[in-house]
Amino acid sequence: MASWISNMRGFGRQSNKTQQPKPNTPSPTMQSPANLAPGSSHQMPLSPGLSATAMSFESREPTNDSLNHNQRPPFFFREQYANLIVKGNFMTLAAKPVLVEEGEWLAHQIVEQNRLLDGMLKIIQEADRNTGVSICNQQSCPAMSAGAMTYTWLDAKRESVRVPAPQYISYVQKWIAGKITDPSIFPTDTFISAPPSLSASDPSNWLGKASGFPPQFANDIRNIYRQMLRCYAHIYHAHWLEFWHLGAYKELNTCFIHFVNVGRLFNLLGDKELEPMAPLLDIWLEKGWMARPGSSSGLSTKSSNQSQQQQQQQQQQQQQQQQQQQHQ
Repeated sequence: MASWISNMRGFGRQSNKTQQPKPNTPSPTMQSPANLAPGSSHQMPLSPGLSATAMSFESREPTNDSLNHNQRPPFFFREQYANLIVKGNFMTLAAKPVLVEEGEWLAHQIVEQNRLLDGMLKIIQEADRNTGVSICNQQSCPAMSAGAMTYTWLDAKRESVRVPAPQYISYVQKWIAGKITDPSIFPTDTFISAPPSLSASDPSNWLGKASGFPPQFANDIRNIYRQMLRCYAHIYHAHWLEFWHLGAYKELNTCFIHFVNVGRLFNLLGDKELEPMAPLLDIWLEKGWMARPGSSSGLSTKSSNQSQQQQQQQQQQQQQQQQQQQHQ
């Protein structure tokens, strides 16, 4: 089941270049979204915005309701194009192992989800060997948009400005890389001694404290996940057709459903962030491929709390044994 993750390593634009649609398969045709009209240009310094906590905003462009009512949904919102490269319960990939602390598990998930997203982004970022132009460029994507949603960046003055999608995505990738490689946020040293209190009700407790993660860790990973979601949404709304021609749209779906399952299970994503992709998520929910929001992977709150208490007790016992061995 999990072998598809390792298969995604090295997945780039060269994959399936010559793959053609199956016989009798209609060729999807995407209309250029009206909301990708060029906006005003702004000169953005590279460094100041990369360390901002709240990096960007979102706004909804005005749409013609009568036109949208009669217009067929995009191909990626249709059931025939919602398939995956594997079958099974994706919640098994998202669920935290019993003996793993939640902060450690989410840190692992952030790194892994970022790797999978980078594999998808390479397809639209790599320059064509003939034209020297990438799929996602300033001419094709003058704004970071997903359907009616437009995402803007914060400049050095913390003012919201519209930047081209490839520039926005580059900012996001550098910002995430800076977070992941910062040992004060994602510590790499072994955390030996646990805090005296690990109770979830303790006001001095926070996500990942038992493993040495900082108090702002939960806020950081939510911001990271929100920006990753925007990259996925832009890929679907602006570049899905290229993935279809490359025979890679199922790989895109597979990475995205895994990403959303983790985000929903651990409350890293809300309905507002997922709104641009809601029709596709509804299809997966109807097929039973995703857990419904608030289902907590089928566990009740009581059983979930009991499981956390058991994990904490086991971790304390293991740490006590290690300390005793060190004193002997």
